[in-house]
Amino acid sequence: MDLRAAHEDWVREREERVWGEWGIASLAATHWLWTEPLELEGVPGRWHAADGVVVGEAIDDLDGAALRLAPGEEAELAGILVRAFERDGSFALRVLDPGAAARRGVSRIERFPLDPAARVPGVVRRRTSEQSTTSVDGHSALGAFDAVVKLELDGRTVALAVQEDEGWYFAAFSDATSGEESHPFRFLRFPVPEGELAVVDFNRAYLPPCAFSDHYVCVLPVPGNRWSVPVRAGERVVG
Repeated sequence: MDLRAAHEDWVREREERVWGEWGIASLAATHWLWTEPLELEGVPGRWHAADGVVVGEAIDDLDGAALRLAPGEEAELAGILVRAFERDGSFALRVLDPGAAARRGVSRIERFPLDPAARVPGVVRRRTSEQSTTSVDGHSALGAFDAVVKLELDGRTVALAVQEDEGWYFAAFSDATSGEESHPFRFLRFPVPEGELAVVDFNRAYLPPCAFSDHYVCVLPVPGNRWSVPVRAGERVVG
């Protein structure tokens, strides 16, 4: 399969992942929970956190039975999808609603044109390190990074700190287009190579979930992943 056909397949899959019924853009709320049960707007029942799970009680759909959701587990209730979420020992209930994106007035992803030159070779230096990270809501944590990838962009050498996840490297980055031509930061995933040479395809740079809903808590790029060179490839903004 040639580059354009493969990219078009990737775009189609990405569009479904974002705009599908329970896709990324459908997140309507993230409710942080306590040990005391709370009533949440638009969600049946009362909800709290206990013993490492999210617990829903007095839910009419379940004839009053309790619903227990471990982080990542979900259930459909009264036309919405609820999903348990955990961050650093704090628990939340996420609410996904198929009409959320339309109410926010977002319906499309704007992209830079496909550019074969945006497929860049990189040299992987595998080394484990910890760096302080900050999320869009101001939450700070220590993040574990598995490698640094050296790249040549616009005639300059940049470094990309990456985290490994099931055969893929993941990173958040910003560049000279960020906040003007593109979202303030973007995400990137590419296969972990067997050796030291990787191919980083910036045509597949993608918008973080928080570009589609303010209720996500995306992690911002670490300082070394913020570049003064432009990357005019991949997804730009939500429209």
